[in-house]
Amino acid sequence: MARPKKYVVTLTEEERKKLKELVSKGNQPVRVVRRAQMLLAADAGEANTSIGRTLHVHPNTVTNVCKRFVEAGLEAALYERPRPGKPPKLDAKGEATLIALACSEPPEGRACWTMYLLAERLVELGVVEAISDETVRRVLKKTALSPGKSSTGVSAS
Repeated sequence: MARPKKYVVTLTEEERKKLKELVSKGNQPVRVVRRAQMLLAADAGEANTSIGRTLHVHPNTVTNVCKRFVEAGLEAALYERPRPGKPPKLDAKGEATLIALACSEPPEGRACWTMYLLAERLVELGVVEAISDETVRRVLKKTALSPGKSSTGVSAS
């Protein structure tokens, strides 16, 4: 015998219309569409296990989405809260400045830029207040400017 649902989803006509529209249009992330489908199915009275089987998710996921809907509303059930974490040190403009700097001529008396020198120059230019050479290395690693790649691509003769 199935247990009664702890979190019963009852959608208003407006919410139902919004969810159906969200599911029918393909401009939302898959997670959001799945959650909308879960809420529509729960509103129709389907059991969490059958919803989970139909949508290929664990029944606990369905329960969690229904719980968020009942406790915090539609937006909370559909969308995730912002994740914690520090914002990146360099924005797109800062990264572009770093790359341009790394491609420029090194300081006088130096054969090439070092991560430490690049970090110091970014601070001098006022791009950031402080930045570590490791952060500079990680940003440059995403590009083809990694200092470890000193090969020009021409084979030695």
